[in-house]
Amino acid sequence: MTQSEQELPAGTAQHEPAATASPSLVLIGLIIGVGIAGTLDEVILHQLLQWHNLYVHTSESGRIVSDGLFHLVSSALLLAGSLLLWRRRHAPRRPGDGRRFGGAILLGLGGFNLYDGTIQHKVLRLHQVREGVANLLPYDLGFLAIAILVAAAGWALLASGRRRS
Repeated sequence: MTQSEQELPAGTAQHEPAATASPSLVLIGLIIGVGIAGTLDEVILHQLLQWHNLYVHTSESGRIVSDGLFHLVSSALLLAGSLLLWRRRHAPRRPGDGRRFGGAILLGLGGFNLYDGTIQHKVLRLHQVREGVANLLPYDLGFLAIAILVAAAGWALLASGRRRS
């Protein structure tokens, strides 16, 4: 019997140390936030509004395939984040955990959209917010403004959760 097992009350099962074995709520929240951003982008901008596809410089079949791969990745991130959160279910709770977790989700969501709006839209030119319009500027500014507001709200919530712990 190890030293830590000897210190446990009788009948208590030993679990892996939650603080070191489980990923942080912030990391899990970031993963889930990016998964949510990708899923919302795919559903709203790609499917419902049909404003763009992930990769527009290809055939219609290529566009559908690129969207499908994007959807698989965002779904995988949601699943991975959910599994990591489930794995943390026995970790001790601290004051501010909910704020940190919620803030990280918003930061992941807004951060992904900032990356998407700058790198994928403008640098790599994989797609624009809205294809086929004469003036992209209002769409770009609106997309980036929402991303900045969501990321800033996440950062503020994350910071307020740190102060509570």
